[in-house]
Amino acid sequence: MLEGARVAVVIPAYREERWIAETVRSVPDFVDHVVVVDDASDDRTSDEARAAGDSRLVVLRHEGNRGVGAAILTGYERARALGADVAAVMAGDGQMDPADLPAVVGPVARGEADYVKGDRLRHPSVWRDMPWKRLAGTAALAWATRRAAGLPSLSDSQCGYTAIGARAIDCVLREGMWPRYGYPNDLIGTLARNGCGISEVPVRPVYRGEASGLRVWHLATIGYLIGRVAWRRIASREAGFAADVR
Repeated sequence: MLEGARVAVVIPAYREERWIAETVRSVPDFVDHVVVVDDASDDRTSDEARAAGDSRLVVLRHEGNRGVGAAILTGYERARALGADVAAVMAGDGQMDPADLPAVVGPVARGEADYVKGDRLRHPSVWRDMPWKRLAGTAALAWATRRAAGLPSLSDSQCGYTAIGARAIDCVLREGMWPRYGYPNDLIGTLARNGCGISEVPVRPVYRGEASGLRVWHLATIGYLIGRVAWRRIASREAGFAADVR
């Protein structure tokens, strides 16, 4: 537990047999439940996760590939069923520093925010560690997302290192979430539109030299989702109730 809150870590994973056991073993001791959601990998991702030998571990597996957003939603459902007060998300490839987890989880555990996003752009190492193309793309997408969602202080819309409280999970489970690439933009819009408090904390950007998986159609999808966030915000009577990022 952290700050008296029961904490679950959700790890969406697809073809992560190389890194998943290391990721599971890296989860700090204060975490009560570790939920790996294997999104129909065609390798040994599930087996390697179990091989980590963590007594907190639950491994779930989709029968068909549904996307990272869908895997996170499955993890949220199980976290709620396990009685978690906070559910954090860490990537299956180990590219989120476990040392940052207390800072990400803390504001939700203390009731200061419903949703906390990691902010790589405000970390002192970003200029050294983040490839410049990703840095420019991340900043551009954050600019568009904060205007669409009505969150003028939003800095890093695309970071997947997050923590969410029970009330916000219930909101997402009720309204649904974009299942694939681009889910962070959709999720931010949903939470802002429903008046959930959103905060950001600096987290270390971690890269292992892999080629970016970003494709032209990913940008098109994100553009569509940002437009949909703006339309839903304008159409909603709750538009003026959306919380700013703290």
